[in-house]
Amino acid sequence: MHITVAKSAGFCFGVKRAIKIALETVAKSGHVEMLGDIVHNEQVVRDVESAGIRKVDALEAGRGKTLLIRSHGAPESVYGEARRLGYRIVDATCPMVKEIHTIVRERYAQGFSIIIIGDKQHDEVRGILGQIGWDALVIEHPDSVPPDELRGIERAAVVVQSTQALANVRAILAVLERHIPEVVFSNTICRATRERQAEMETLPLENDVVLVIGSKTSANTTRLYELARAANERSYLIQTRSDIMPGWFEGAQRVAVTAGASTPDETIQDVIAALEAMQAG
Repeated sequence: MHITVAKSAGFCFGVKRAIKIALETVAKSGHVEMLGDIVHNEQVVRDVESAGIRKVDALEAGRGKTLLIRSHGAPESVYGEARRLGYRIVDATCPMVKEIHTIVRERYAQGFSIIIIGDKQHDEVRGILGQIGWDALVIEHPDSVPPDELRGIERAAVVVQSTQALANVRAILAVLERHIPEVVFSNTICRATRERQAEMETLPLENDVVLVIGSKTSANTTRLYELARAANERSYLIQTRSDIMPGWFEGAQRVAVTAGASTPDETIQDVIAALEAMQAG
């Protein structure tokens, strides 16, 4: 059984950067807090918390405290509240997400209606919304485009959650362009996501089985799995080697392994080792 590992599998630049900033910050500062998880991966969350970073639901008086802004970013109101309460702020927002924030603020100031293509409840999307006082329309799927809410919009600036599937974005954009006279589109899907999705155009077709490693709470991991499954029904989403079922590989000659942007390298290597051990008998 031949095992192919996707070139793009594992941590993206933004996640590596956020974790590095987090660990450096807690090494220098005694009391570091985060509003939520640094990334959507349970193992990474455990590692960061064990290093001494505390996840909180709300900010309190923060003299002597540091607030770490996660890789997904945060609304402007979070920065304001943290400053008011006396926190020192360390910003680990992915630079690609920061770029989306800049585009949204600039277009909004120019008088454009803002439309975000993405998951309404995702942390990244909420952070984008919070750049402009939540005054934007979020669309998840082509069949969820609300025609009534588009009436009266003459100029729209469209941005995309950085981990969205390109096919979904194109389908939504086509609907928007039929309803809105002027649509200015910024393709803000990040490079790492594009590379992963491009590999999913070929790997599921070239292999008998595809394993996608990552958390079910991770948007980019879930989309990788959906793309793989659409092309090859013998595709499986796993978090660790313990999720692997030997029956998946009956008669398989070639197996592809990929992983989401927040999946640690050690988890990927552990899965590969499990496959090799299973192959050895």
